[in-house]
Amino acid sequence: MAGMIEQHSIDAVPDDERHGSPVSQFTLWLGANLQITAVVTGALAVVFGAHAFWALIGLLLGNLAGGAVMALHSAQGPRLGLPQMITSRAQFGVRGAVVPLALVVVMYIGFFASGSVLAGQAVGELTHLGGTAGIVLFAAVTALAAAVGYRLIHLLGKVAGLVCALAFVYLGIRLLQRADLAALLHDRGFGLPVFLLAVSLSASWQLAFGPYVADYSRYLPRHTSPRATFWWTLGGSVLGAQWSMTFGALAAAAAPGAFVGHEVGYVVGLGGTGLIASFLYFVIALGKLTINILNTYGGFMSLVTSVSGFRGAGTRPAEGGGRTLSARGRSAYIAGIMVAGTAVALLGKDSFLTSFKDFLLFLLTFFTPWSAINLVDYYLVSKERYDLPALSDPAGRYGAWNVRTLTVYAVGVLAQIPFLATAFYTGPLVGPLGGADVSWLIGLAVPAVLYRLTARRDPAHPAHPAHPAHPAEPAPRSGEGRAPAGSGG
Repeated sequence: MAGMIEQHSIDAVPDDERHGSPVSQFTLWLGANLQITAVVTGALAVVFGAHAFWALIGLLLGNLAGGAVMALHSAQGPRLGLPQMITSRAQFGVRGAVVPLALVVVMYIGFFASGSVLAGQAVGELTHLGGTAGIVLFAAVTALAAAVGYRLIHLLGKVAGLVCALAFVYLGIRLLQRADLAALLHDRGFGLPVFLLAVSLSASWQLAFGPYVADYSRYLPRHTSPRATFWWTLGGSVLGAQWSMTFGALAAAAAPGAFVGHEVGYVVGLGGTGLIASFLYFVIALGKLTINILNTYGGFMSLVTSVSGFRGAGTRPAEGGGRTLSARGRSAYIAGIMVAGTAVALLGKDSFLTSFKDFLLFLLTFFTPWSAINLVDYYLVSKERYDLPALSDPAGRYGAWNVRTLTVYAVGVLAQIPFLATAFYTGPLVGPLGGADVSWLIGLAVPAVLYRLTARRDPAHPAHPAHPAHPAEPAPRSGEGRAPAGSGG
């Protein structure tokens, strides 16, 4: 186990420690998506009014669209060898990146909490300790596994992918034995608002992986094909999510009264009793353990990135201008994520389903502009080249705060408000669109265009970016003094 414990945190991974192939991204993201929360996400499309036929199509479109954005982030990992969110410093500034980082931490805590609610039910039934004790026990195991790090995360992804795939095949067969598939898909009445809700639910599911997906591809060798990384990530994530969501949508359509509010119990009861039920409780807990470790690990990375932008407490310099973290500091960050996520889970466990739907759509409002800015900068402006040491230097080429990018980000968030449709707020343009929520499309398009236009007018962006920086070799500056964020390395 000692050899599995990760030594790196937000520092660049040296070339001599890179390993693996892009196929590992398929197994990880397949395992991360074959789980009960994805089942619930698919069910929500039906619970909130879509017929099963159109719900499945909407979920597929959302998974493909959101998954493509998420996989583009994944392709950055082998190239840079860095966690995902630290690259935001190239756009927002070394300290300005704390703005999207703070929202990312909220996301991790929310997903940790939602996963713990459902897994806690399974652990409580499996151990006969009850739901509350199950949530606490599950959270503790998650934190311990996250502390081990990268290798254990990928190992669990492989195991969970295989075990959960077998379980979902079995559960799918059992569901079709109870329900008439032709009857479930027969009603094809189309409603644009609920169809777009299905698209938004699955798109938000995929887009929410964007802030940490490169965390799990950054150990791949630098020469790894970006196309291969993209397609293996997209394939695993879309296949796993669509498989789970299809099961959830059909289950909710077949037995809405039995499913809603009793998701874990319904799924296990569908499979059987005795040893089979115990195995299914274990499968649910295993699937949630995989994704909750990702949330805990990502939250820890984001907190370290936030703090290190202002001070280096608890860290020591590492190759490439980044910093490594002491074992004590690592444990403290992970414990903080665990405590916060567990508290939210215990407070919100009795109103989970409605709260989770609003939480997903809330996340979408803030993460689509970040994704748009990050991808436009990386692929179109900086041409996949960053000055890695400058990412840790507030006085360097990316600066401390990039007001221009922060303004574009704020405009991207605000532009979505008239199109939002949530339980607590409905924008003025939702009605003319028949009640459809298209805010996430606005949130991708507006900041992407604005950032591209403002970056093109920025004289600090060289016409021919320098060669990629080795972690230990700063890329040449494009001029004397400090340049605004977003400059190519």
